[in-house]
Amino acid sequence: MKTFIAELRRRNVFRAGTLYAAVAWLLVQVATQVFPFFGIADWVVRLIVIAGVIGFPVVLVVSWYYEITPEGLKLESEVLRAASITRHTGKRLDRAIIAVLCVIVVLLLANTLVRQRGDVAVAGKSVAVLPLLNENGDAGDQYFSDGLSEDLISLLGQVSGLKVIGRNSAFRFRGDVSDSRGIGAKLGVANLLEGTVRREGDRVRVVASLVSASDSRVIWSQTYDRELKDIFDVQSDIARSVAVALRATLLGSKFEPTDKPPGGNLDAYHAYLQGNFYRARSTEDDDRRAIAHYQDAVRLDPRYAIAYAWLSITQAMRAGAFLEGLAMQQAYGAARDSAHIALSLDPDLADAHVARGVLLAWADLDWHGAEEELRRATQLAPGNAVAMSLLASMMATLGHPDQAVEMKRRALDMDPLHATWYEALATYYAALGRLDDAQRAIDKAIALQPNGASFHETLSGIEIQRGDAAAALRAAQAGPPGSWQDLALAMARQIGGDTAAADAALQGVIAKYGDGNAYQIAEIYALRKQSGPMFEWLQRAWANRDPGISSLLYDPFLAAYRGDPRFAEFCRQVGLPPPV
Repeated sequence: MKTFIAELRRRNVFRAGTLYAAVAWLLVQVATQVFPFFGIADWVVRLIVIAGVIGFPVVLVVSWYYEITPEGLKLESEVLRAASITRHTGKRLDRAIIAVLCVIVVLLLANTLVRQRGDVAVAGKSVAVLPLLNENGDAGDQYFSDGLSEDLISLLGQVSGLKVIGRNSAFRFRGDVSDSRGIGAKLGVANLLEGTVRREGDRVRVVASLVSASDSRVIWSQTYDRELKDIFDVQSDIARSVAVALRATLLGSKFEPTDKPPGGNLDAYHAYLQGNFYRARSTEDDDRRAIAHYQDAVRLDPRYAIAYAWLSITQAMRAGAFLEGLAMQQAYGAARDSAHIALSLDPDLADAHVARGVLLAWADLDWHGAEEELRRATQLAPGNAVAMSLLASMMATLGHPDQAVEMKRRALDMDPLHATWYEALATYYAALGRLDDAQRAIDKAIALQPNGASFHETLSGIEIQRGDAAAALRAAQAGPPGSWQDLALAMARQIGGDTAAADAALQGVIAKYGDGNAYQIAEIYALRKQSGPMFEWLQRAWANRDPGISSLLYDPFLAAYRGDPRFAEFCRQVGLPPPV
């Protein structure tokens, strides 16, 4: 054995193996850190790792059987011992190993410093409010604990320089506080606010704790036993204590709940919280329930501006997503009245401007007016992720998908697990031709919400842009049954080469969805390169006030027609700037 080991050393097997392992590790580290910036797919990194592992035994075998000589690489058995230069080769390998190890040390130090600097920058100013646990065990009281959590998110969002994660992302971890480090990493925060709520008659007990995500260390904890009428003071006390614990600076001299009814009516407040609870579920039935609760809130306190604002937003979004014809117009009319009241009660309420912006965009298709309202909302509440996300949508609509990407990513920084926002981000990337980035974004959306109604249609559209008919069809078939799947299948079949199937699919969606999805049918004609019917269906979409028109200037399927004078004329007709 001693002889064998000595021979391994003489033939530089150990040195060759060490150098190879060091270089392979360095390559993997560089790939994992650099490739994402250039949009290189993850499978390339995996391929490098696999190749590195496979290559290691090959290097050991080659270094055993072969030797470097002045004439080149030769079998070790063919080299006379007296002519061997393995000692000289060994010294060169030693120098190479030292050089590579120096590079590795520098890389590790740089990573450590960057990580520490990032941790220091984040540690004092980022928090996620996890949904407070309802200790009553009564599902009917869930709205109260959820509402208190949402109010804390809103209050902490008023703190200058404090990053606060939005409701959609934070509430994904309901009841899961076992892995603070993992939750902090997924949400991109250094601190978590968690706790419990128990209602007993006219009293409420709130236990709140601020926890360091990195090590589960409790930074601050407090128990509040108060009468229910003092719940607004409890909210302010918790938010102020968290802000102080994080050493953040409060905005202004007062720190009061923004969701508090002006008259202090607790029943109005409870109705508002119940409205928020059902609205977050985003189904037609839950939207109806949310509207009913918001209506109760404003009936109990007619000066409740934020309740009017969210009543308007819910009415408008229900109209655009679930209603048609006269019912849709009536719902938009009710939303318009609610938004007007909200703004008249509180002209500086960001949510009231969001409500007005949603109406201008969805009901009136007044893109510039919507942009103005949403910009005002983001000025009044820079931490309002919903306002930022909607403003991103307006920038895309006005023909600026590059700006939309930046704004949507800022919104996702505040609410990083919002599936539908990732889908929107994918469409902006697709408009810019950044198809790998688009696929990563839509894959994230599908991972967060596998049954998202339109997610697989978006993925199918990306494959259509790539010209991969089979992949586009597979993506469409993977989506949940419904109108979005039918439309995606019809679009995918337009590039598949089967003319009969393409024609049948087109006629099928016209018969089934011609009244409500005129814009998507125009997209299908665009894929078929039939400009006449395409412009006819765009006119139908405008007559129906189809919200799909909002994607006109960044729709990749219509891009080929942007130089057509009819396209510029249609843009002017619908109030959009002609393409440049």
